[in-house]
Amino acid sequence: MAYRFHALLLAVLIAVVGVSVASPSDTRAQSAAPRAPAGEAPEHTVNLPLSDGKLQRILIVTPPHPRAAIVMLPGGSGDVGIERDGDISHDNNFVVRSRGLWAARGYAVLIPDTIDRANLRGERSTPRYAQLVADLTAYARSSIAPPAALPVFLLGTSQGSIAAMNGAAHAAPGTLAGVVLTESVSVMGGSYETVFDAAPERVKIPALVVANTDDQCNVAPPGMAPRIAAAMTNSPDVKVEMVSGGTTKSAKACGSRTPHGYYGIEDRVVDLISKWMDARL
Repeated sequence: MAYRFHALLLAVLIAVVGVSVASPSDTRAQSAAPRAPAGEAPEHTVNLPLSDGKLQRILIVTPPHPRAAIVMLPGGSGDVGIERDGDISHDNNFVVRSRGLWAARGYAVLIPDTIDRANLRGERSTPRYAQLVADLTAYARSSIAPPAALPVFLLGTSQGSIAAMNGAAHAAPGTLAGVVLTESVSVMGGSYETVFDAAPERVKIPALVVANTDDQCNVAPPGMAPRIAAAMTNSPDVKVEMVSGGTTKSAKACGSRTPHGYYGIEDRVVDLISKWMDARL
């Protein structure tokens, strides 16, 4: 009797409030309900099954008619703290806090979190992480605006530029429209890897390197931008763009709320990059 009562109660809950019950063995991407803050594109989270069997939580921002998608690769440890309901614990990183600006320009945005709050320092140049970026790219191409396959760009910032370079270097032909590297880690520091460890010579897609002349981060000196571009010897189209400005609100020069993170000049930087992307669609 008690079992039948509990089963009936569960059925009523599902019917009334739309509770979804998924089998633990279900390998399909599981999505949370979209939400749309006033004046912004809808956001929702997805738990994406990866090639290695793990689940990758990503935040997706989708404008009404996306023209392309951007896989955003944050800096620092990579831990964004994306909750299932879309709340974000650590949203200061440039690629996270600028997501609404990209959506306003017609770009869908995918932001991956780390798995189990792992620290990605030292991992972004590995073959394992290149495969993760490939999984994210495949999802962005096929699932954002079906049945059409969207063009996909990779965009990394700071430590995330290592991941973007790695993903671009190992991408299958025809899967990426371009890669954007911003305030890239190019001098060895505590992560023990730089963009030069991510096989830049294997990049065969258009590439944009953006650097801020006011960036004071010791592992991402703006003067290294031409060397980063020159290292992509097999790219058909490499461009360097220098910007300036930004304000400092972080205690450290490599913090997100400094010129290193384009703090205060986000709209100008997004506009510059989006115009480069527009020309490649």
